[in-house]
Amino acid sequence: MTQEARVDASPNERYVSLFSELLKDVRGQGLLEREQVYYWMQIGVHVAAFFAIWAGFFLLGNSWFQLILAAALGIIVTQFGFLGHDAAHRQMFKSAKWNSWTARVLAGAFAGLSFAWWRGKHNMHHKGPNVEGYDPDIGPGAIAFTPGIVAQRTEGFAGWFVKRQGWLFFPLLTLEGLNLHAESIRAARDKESAQPWRRVELFLVVARLTSFVAILLLFLPLGKAVAFFAIQMAVFGFCLGASFAPAHKGMPIVPPDMKLDFLRRQVMVSRNVRGNPLTDWAMGGLNYQIEHHLFPSMPRCNLKKARPIVRSYCEREGVDYMEVGLFHSYAIVVDYLNNVGLRARDPFDCPLAAQLRG
Repeated sequence: MTQEARVDASPNERYVSLFSELLKDVRGQGLLEREQVYYWMQIGVHVAAFFAIWAGFFLLGNSWFQLILAAALGIIVTQFGFLGHDAAHRQMFKSAKWNSWTARVLAGAFAGLSFAWWRGKHNMHHKGPNVEGYDPDIGPGAIAFTPGIVAQRTEGFAGWFVKRQGWLFFPLLTLEGLNLHAESIRAARDKESAQPWRRVELFLVVARLTSFVAILLLFLPLGKAVAFFAIQMAVFGFCLGASFAPAHKGMPIVPPDMKLDFLRRQVMVSRNVRGNPLTDWAMGGLNYQIEHHLFPSMPRCNLKKARPIVRSYCEREGVDYMEVGLFHSYAIVVDYLNNVGLRARDPFDCPLAAQLRG
């Protein structure tokens, strides 16, 4: 469709055509095709690393050097969280069943996370990122992500905390691993849940966590066992949380009644993080958040290839495309969380709404 034809079309038709044309370009490049060789290599390398760490654990024995292995294990477990995420988005295989079971095993048996619980929560996030009252990632919790939540926490310790929550956010991520394990077990135990294979997931998660604790207590003195457990959990929670945090925090909050076309709804509340192969690996490809939200089933290794296509398209169509460096993104998150109660009191007083009004 030409630019002149889009101008003559109705607003709804024009907005739909924006994403349709981009999708056609991306699909034409073959970037939505499954990359099974890449993912089999990723799975093989990280499974080998997982068992190599445990082999080192048994060989090293009663030593404080075990804490280095604890940190390494936290990093590798994070990678299994990313692989489970990719499989849940059906990035790996054409078969939905293969993707689901791969996600279930990688997330449950290696990372101690419930695939079904995560999928339900994450699907809501993808359907309405940063939509107030809908996106669970900005809902009520330990951290207040919206002015409405901040307004309810003005007194006592809650008031003191919310004014400093930006500085406390990253230290709190060290507890995120424990929180994710607890939520996974709670969801898998929910007898009213209609999630398939709930008992299998409960078994995988509980078996993974209990065997982890049992091995530590059997082969290490109590003090070293506790230290190993704490470091592994802290590194896991921090690495996983620090990968998700830059994606949307500090981007415009969308009022629940605001109507947005798909392209703007995904691009204008997402943020990319510039990086290198190490950044791509450490963040599980989530530093290409804009491309991931536009094409959730795109294999991780193709997100970088889609980036210049998406960026140039957004620039040509006048859609804001946010990309910053890693530490800059963290500075934005800290500043936003410390000042969220002072900003966007009117949810329409934001760059997103201003551009749409214009």
